[in-house]
Amino acid sequence: MGEERVRLADSNEQVQIFMKHVLRDLRALKKMLEDDWFETDTIRIGAEQELCLVDPNVKAFPKSMEVLDALNDDNYTTEFAKFNLEINMDPLEFTGNCLSEMEHNLHDDVEIVRKKVREMGGDILLTGILPTIRKMDVDIKNLTPLQRYEALCKAINKLRGKEYELRIQGMDELLMKFDSPLLEACNTGFQVHLQVKPDDFVNRYNIAQAVTAPVLACAVNSPVLFGKRLWAETRVALFHQSIDTRQVGEHLRDSSPRVTFGNEWLQNSILDIYKEDISRYRVMLSANILEEVEELMKAGKVPELMALKVHNSSIYRWNRPCYGVGNGKPHLRIENRVLPSGPTVVDEIANTAFWLGLLNGFEDEYADITQKMDFDSARMNFFAASKMGLDTKFLWANDRKVSAVRLINEELLPIAKHGLNKAGINSSDIDTYLGVIEQRVDKAQTGSYWVVKSYGNLIKDSNREQALSAITTAMIKNQKKGEPIHKWGLAKFEEMDHWKPSSLMVEEFMTTDLFTVRKDDILEFVANLLDWRKIRYLPVEDDQKHLIGLITMRQLLREYTKTIEEEEETGSQTVLDVMIQNPITIHPEASIMEAMAIMKDQQIGCLPVVKNSRLIGIITEGNFMEITRRLLKSLENNNSSK
Repeated sequence: MGEERVRLADSNEQVQIFMKHVLRDLRALKKMLEDDWFETDTIRIGAEQELCLVDPNVKAFPKSMEVLDALNDDNYTTEFAKFNLEINMDPLEFTGNCLSEMEHNLHDDVEIVRKKVREMGGDILLTGILPTIRKMDVDIKNLTPLQRYEALCKAINKLRGKEYELRIQGMDELLMKFDSPLLEACNTGFQVHLQVKPDDFVNRYNIAQAVTAPVLACAVNSPVLFGKRLWAETRVALFHQSIDTRQVGEHLRDSSPRVTFGNEWLQNSILDIYKEDISRYRVMLSANILEEVEELMKAGKVPELMALKVHNSSIYRWNRPCYGVGNGKPHLRIENRVLPSGPTVVDEIANTAFWLGLLNGFEDEYADITQKMDFDSARMNFFAASKMGLDTKFLWANDRKVSAVRLINEELLPIAKHGLNKAGINSSDIDTYLGVIEQRVDKAQTGSYWVVKSYGNLIKDSNREQALSAITTAMIKNQKKGEPIHKWGLAKFEEMDHWKPSSLMVEEFMTTDLFTVRKDDILEFVANLLDWRKIRYLPVEDDQKHLIGLITMRQLLREYTKTIEEEEETGSQTVLDVMIQNPITIHPEASIMEAMAIMKDQQIGCLPVVKNSRLIGIITEGNFMEITRRLLKSLENNNSSK
C-alpha cells in the first residue's frame, strides 16, 4: 500500500464513492482479461525485503525517516513502524541467472542501507521478528508519520475498537492487551512475486496455496515475541490477531478475518478472489481517484486500477493476487507474503528458488491439485507448519500423512528442481539454492530452531534480556558473514561485546514470574511461600490484580520474634496486619538508573513494577546482582580477547 493518496473512508458518502470506483475497476479488469490485454511473452520475478533497524544495544531503532532521507532513493521506502524499512527490488526475467543476480542485487542493497544506519550509530537485521522487541517499541509514537499508515490505524480501530487482546500459545504463552495495530510492525518478511499468465493463474494460484505449508516449514524464522517462545513462525499468529477487525458477539456467526489463507480453491479466474474480497470485507480505506478508467481504455491506454489496488491492500491474503503495470503493459502476479525476513540473504534466495521451482513444476506432477487434496487440508497444513516448522506432519495429496522432512526431501525438492530447469535457470544456481534447502532440512536447523536452541542454552546462565540480546547480536554477525543458517553455531555471550546494562528499561530485566498473596492470607502461608520459593518479597494484590501492599521476609521475622517474646499465637494474623501499604513502585518504561536511584535513596531492596495500577513485575537486589555478574563476565571476556 504505497500510495500517499490513501486516506480513511470515514463517511458513508466516501465509502459509497470509493465502492463505485472499486466496482468500475473490477469491470475494467474483466474486460481486459476478455480482450487479452495482458503481457504473456515474458515472465518476471520480484521481491520486497523488509528489515529491522537496531540501536547499539540491538533494540529497535526508530530512525527510518532519517535513514531514507540520507539514502534519497525510491527503491528504499517506509514500513508501518519507524524501526523498519523496505527495499523494493527491480523485476528480473525468470530465466538464466536471475536467482544469483537477485542475491547479488539484494546483498548490495542491504549493505547500502547498513552503511547509512551505521553512520547513525545503529545496524540492521534480517529476521521475522526482532528478538529484542519490547512492548514500548510498538507504541503509537513509533508509527511512521505518513497519512496512509495513520489512516490504516484509524480504520482498524474504527472497525474493531481500541483495545485488543493477544493470546498465542506455544512453548510459552503470551497473553496481553494492546491498544494499537502497530503491533503488526513486529513482523518483517521477504515477499516474493511471480508474474503469471492469465490462462495459468487459477492453476498456479492453487499450487501456491498447496505448497505454502511445506515451503514455510523449512523457512520459519520468528519463534520469539516479547521474550516468549511461541510458534515456529509467530508472524502468522501475530498478523492474524493484530489486524483482526472482527468483534465477538453472543451468537455463533461465521466471519472472515482480514488476514486470511482463503476459504476454498480458486475455480475460474482472479476475478473470483476480488469478488469474494469485495463481498466479505467492508471498505476501510479510500483514495483520491484521478484516472478515468473507461476513457483510458477507449484510448487504448492501460489503467492503474487504483481503487481495486487500495481495497486489495487492506485484505491480507498470505498468497495475494496482484494486478500491476510495467513498461506500459498490464500483468498479473502472485505475491507470496508467507516467507520471513532472514536469516541471511542466501537463505532468502534459497526459499525463493524453492517456491518458484514448485510453482513452475508442480503441475507436471499433479495436473490439478484440487482433485488430489481438500482445501481444508492445505489450510490446516499451513497453520500446522506455522506452529511446528520442520516437525510438522502434513495431510498431503491422496490423503497421505507425511512428515515435512520426508515430503521436502523425497518429493518437493525434485519437483522444484524440475520447475527451475523448465524455466531455464542456470544449473549452478539450482544446485546452490536448492542445496541450501536440502542441507537446512537434513540438519534440521531453521532460523527458528537456531533461536530456540540458543535461547535454551543461554537462559540457563542469564536472564531473558541478556539471552535475547546475545541471540540478536549473533544474528547480525552471522548475517554479515553471509553463511546460511544451517552452518551457524549457537549464539554465545562472548559475541555480545557491546552490552551496556545502563541503557536497560525496567521491563527488560524485571521478574515477571510472580508469586503474590492477598490481604486476608494467614502469615503461616506467607512464611511457607517465602521459604518454598526462596524469595524475600511478596507483593500483595486484590482480586483485580491491583497492587495494595508488600510484605518482606524481614517484616515476617520481626513479627515472629515479637510473638515469641510476648508468647502470643500468630494463627489469627493476616497479611493486612503486617504488610507495607502503598509501597514505592516504578513504571516499566523507567530506566535501570532510575530504579537504582530510588532503591538507594529510599533504602529499599524491592520495587514492584506497576502500570495502570496493576502489578506486572518486580525488581530486587537479585536482579542487580545478576546484571553485575554478567557485566563482569563480559568485561573479563573482552580483556582476555585483547
